[in-house]
Amino acid sequence: MMEDYSCRLEEQVKTQTQELEVEKGKNDLLIQRMLPPFGAEAQKACVAVAPESYDEVSIYISDIVEFTMISAMSAPLQVVDLLNDLYTLFDKTIAIYGVHKFFCSFWIKTIGDTHMVASGLPVRDAHRHAGEVATMALGLLSVRGTFTIKHLLEVPLRLRIGLHSG
Repeated sequence: MMEDYSCRLEEQVKTQTQELEVEKGKNDLLIQRMLPPFGAEAQKACVAVAPESYDEVSIYISDIVEFTMISAMSAPLQVVDLLNDLYTLFDKTIAIYGVHKFFCSFWIKTIGDTHMVASGLPVRDAHRHAGEVATMALGLLSVRGTFTIKHLLEVPLRLRIGLHSG
Protein backbone atom coordinates (compact mmCIF):
# COMPACT_ATOMS: atom_id res chain seq x y z
CA MET A 1 0.00 0.00 0.00
CA MET A 2 2.75 2.43 0.95
CA GLU A 3 4.74 1.31 -2.07
CA ASP A 4 1.76 2.02 -4.39
CA TYR A 5 1.36 5.45 -2.86
CA SER A 6 5.07 6.13 -3.33
CA CYS A 7 4.95 5.03 -6.99
CA ARG A 8 1.89 7.21 -7.69
CA LEU A 9 3.58 10.15 -5.99
CA GLU A 10 6.77 9.64 -8.02
CA GLU A 11 4.74 9.46 -11.24
CA GLN A 12 2.85 12.61 -10.30
CA VAL A 13 6.11 14.47 -9.59
CA LYS A 14 7.55 13.25 -12.89
CA THR A 15 4.46 14.39 -14.81
CA GLN A 16 4.41 17.79 -13.13
CA THR A 17 8.15 18.25 -13.77
CA GLN A 18 7.62 17.50 -17.47
CA GLU A 19 4.71 19.97 -17.60
CA LEU A 20 6.87 22.58 -15.88
CA GLU A 21 9.65 22.07 -18.44
CA VAL A 22 7.17 22.50 -21.31
CA GLU A 23 5.86 25.73 -19.78
CA LYS A 24 9.41 26.96 -19.14
CA GLY A 25 10.22 26.31 -22.80
CA LYS A 26 7.15 28.30 -23.87
CA ASN A 27 8.17 31.13 -21.55
CA ASP A 28 11.73 31.16 -22.91
CA LEU A 29 10.44 31.22 -26.50
CA LEU A 30 8.08 34.09 -25.69
CA ILE A 31 10.89 36.11 -24.09
CA GLN A 32 13.14 35.45 -27.11
CA ARG A 33 10.39 36.65 -29.45
CA MET A 34 9.67 39.77 -27.41
CA LEU A 35 13.17 40.99 -26.59
CA PRO A 36 16.46 41.42 -28.40
CA PRO A 37 19.03 38.76 -27.47
CA PHE A 38 20.78 40.87 -24.81
CA GLY A 39 17.42 41.72 -23.20
CA ALA A 40 16.23 38.11 -23.25
CA GLU A 41 19.41 36.90 -21.55
CA ALA A 42 19.16 39.62 -18.91
CA GLN A 43 15.49 38.77 -18.30
CA LYS A 44 16.29 35.07 -17.85
CA ALA A 45 19.10 35.98 -15.42
CA CYS A 46 16.78 38.39 -13.54
CA VAL A 47 19.12 41.29 -14.29
CA ALA A 48 17.71 44.76 -14.92
CA VAL A 49 18.60 46.30 -18.28
CA ALA A 50 19.15 50.04 -18.15
CA PRO A 51 17.32 51.95 -20.90
CA GLU A 52 19.52 53.34 -23.65
CA SER A 53 19.10 56.29 -25.99
CA TYR A 54 19.91 55.94 -29.68
CA ASP A 55 20.43 59.14 -31.68
CA GLU A 56 20.87 57.53 -35.10
CA VAL A 57 18.24 54.88 -35.91
CA SER A 58 16.06 54.16 -38.91
CA ILE A 59 12.65 52.50 -38.65
CA TYR A 60 10.63 50.66 -41.27
CA ILE A 61 6.94 49.99 -40.69
CA SER A 62 4.50 48.33 -43.06
CA ASP A 63 1.05 46.89 -43.12
CA ILE A 64 -1.10 45.05 -45.64
CA VAL A 65 -3.43 47.30 -47.62
CA GLU A 66 -7.09 46.19 -47.16
CA PHE A 67 -6.12 43.58 -44.58
CA THR A 68 -9.58 43.84 -43.01
CA MET A 69 -11.19 42.96 -46.35
CA ILE A 70 -8.77 40.06 -46.90
CA SER A 71 -9.50 38.80 -43.38
CA ALA A 72 -13.25 39.02 -43.96
CA MET A 73 -12.84 36.82 -47.06
CA SER A 74 -10.77 34.25 -45.12
CA ALA A 75 -11.23 31.64 -42.44
CA PRO A 76 -9.21 32.32 -39.24
CA LEU A 77 -6.61 29.65 -40.04
CA GLN A 78 -6.22 31.06 -43.55
CA VAL A 79 -5.38 34.46 -42.03
CA VAL A 80 -2.84 32.83 -39.73
CA ASP A 81 -1.30 30.95 -42.66
CA LEU A 82 -1.19 34.12 -44.77
CA LEU A 83 0.61 36.10 -42.08
CA ASN A 84 2.93 33.22 -41.23
CA ASP A 85 3.89 32.70 -44.89
CA LEU A 86 4.37 36.42 -45.51
CA TYR A 87 6.42 37.13 -42.40
CA THR A 88 8.53 34.01 -42.87
CA LEU A 89 9.38 35.35 -46.33
CA PHE A 90 10.00 38.81 -44.85
CA ASP A 91 12.24 37.42 -42.09
CA LYS A 92 14.39 35.59 -44.66
CA THR A 93 14.68 38.79 -46.69
CA ILE A 94 15.38 40.97 -43.64
CA ALA A 95 18.23 38.65 -42.60
CA ILE A 96 19.99 39.38 -45.90
CA TYR A 97 20.18 43.11 -45.16
CA GLY A 98 21.64 43.00 -41.64
CA VAL A 99 18.85 44.98 -40.02
CA HIS A 100 17.26 43.88 -36.78
CA LYS A 101 13.77 42.70 -36.03
CA PHE A 102 11.76 44.64 -33.48
CA PHE A 103 9.93 42.51 -30.92
CA CYS A 104 7.87 44.03 -28.15
CA SER A 105 8.76 47.70 -28.14
CA PHE A 106 12.48 47.26 -28.75
CA TRP A 107 13.31 45.27 -31.87
CA ILE A 108 11.20 43.68 -34.89
CA LYS A 109 7.65 43.80 -33.94
CA THR A 110 4.81 42.12 -35.74
CA ILE A 111 1.29 42.82 -34.57
CA GLY A 112 -1.39 41.47 -36.84
CA ASP A 113 -0.51 42.72 -40.29
CA THR A 114 1.89 45.45 -39.08
CA HIS A 115 5.61 44.79 -39.29
CA MET A 116 8.32 47.03 -37.82
CA VAL A 117 12.08 46.81 -38.32
CA ALA A 118 14.92 48.95 -36.95
CA SER A 119 18.49 49.54 -38.05
CA GLY A 120 21.14 51.26 -35.95
CA LEU A 121 20.40 49.36 -32.76
CA PRO A 122 21.62 47.72 -30.62
CA VAL A 123 24.81 48.21 -32.65
CA ARG A 124 25.12 51.90 -33.40
CA ASP A 125 25.68 52.44 -37.10
CA ALA A 126 25.44 56.19 -37.73
CA HIS A 127 26.53 56.02 -41.35
CA ARG A 128 24.60 53.05 -42.74
CA HIS A 129 21.27 52.59 -40.94
CA ALA A 130 19.13 54.71 -43.32
CA GLY A 131 20.56 53.04 -46.42
CA GLU A 132 20.14 49.58 -44.89
CA VAL A 133 16.47 50.14 -44.09
CA ALA A 134 15.71 51.75 -47.47
CA THR A 135 17.44 48.94 -49.37
CA MET A 136 15.68 46.34 -47.21
CA ALA A 137 12.30 48.02 -47.92
CA LEU A 138 12.97 47.77 -51.66
CA GLY A 139 13.92 44.11 -51.18
CA LEU A 140 10.67 43.44 -49.31
CA LEU A 141 8.70 45.14 -52.08
CA SER A 142 10.46 42.92 -54.58
CA VAL A 143 9.72 39.63 -52.75
CA ARG A 144 6.17 40.84 -52.10
CA GLY A 145 5.74 40.84 -55.86
CA THR A 146 6.41 37.08 -55.90
CA PHE A 147 4.03 36.36 -53.00
CA THR A 148 0.53 35.03 -53.60
CA ILE A 149 -2.25 34.59 -51.09
CA LYS A 150 -2.84 30.83 -51.38
CA HIS A 151 -6.59 30.93 -50.84
CA LEU A 152 -7.21 34.24 -52.69
CA LEU A 153 -5.14 33.93 -55.83
CA GLU A 154 -6.99 36.80 -57.54
CA VAL A 155 -6.29 39.27 -54.70
CA PRO A 156 -2.93 41.05 -55.05
CA LEU A 157 -0.94 41.64 -51.88
CA ARG A 158 -0.24 45.35 -51.50
CA LEU A 159 1.88 46.91 -48.76
CA ARG A 160 1.81 50.36 -47.21
CA ILE A 161 5.37 51.21 -46.14
CA GLY A 162 6.77 54.07 -44.10
CA LEU A 163 10.38 54.87 -43.21
CA HIS A 164 11.78 57.25 -40.63
CA SER A 165 15.38 58.08 -39.87
CA GLY A 166 16.84 60.20 -37.14
